[in-house]
Amino acid sequence: QVQLVESGGGLVQAGGSLRLSCVASTPSFSLYAMAWFRQAPGNEREYVASISSSGSITDIADSVKGRFSISRDSAKKTAYLQMDSLKTEDTAVYYCAADPRGNYYVRISPVYTGQGTQVTVSS
Repeated sequence: QVQLVESGGGLVQAGGSLRLSCVASTPSFSLYAMAWFRQAPGNEREYVASISSSGSITDIADSVKGRFSISRDSAKKTAYLQMDSLKTEDTAVYYCAADPRGNYYVRISPVYTGQGTQVTVSS
């Protein structure tokens, strides 16, 4: 069982930036593809970004491309989501996910998902 703990959410004005962190409990962090999702009230969960286990392959959803980036630090067992030029429509709970099967599965049906961190963007 892998525990994922997100942090870094909060209240920010439109145009601002936040960096979310996701710490994984597993010593095998480097074997897991990681992803971020978000869910706004009344909406379905939306895929945001993913990164391969090696960190060499990243993917960003079109809705946030050019504003968000994903990275990871295996030594710290942490994945990051850098969010710049935030918009009010980015307001959501952001979830971290992990899957040892790779990028495809972490995007569509991740094995592990964290509890989420709230991001609120004010106008």
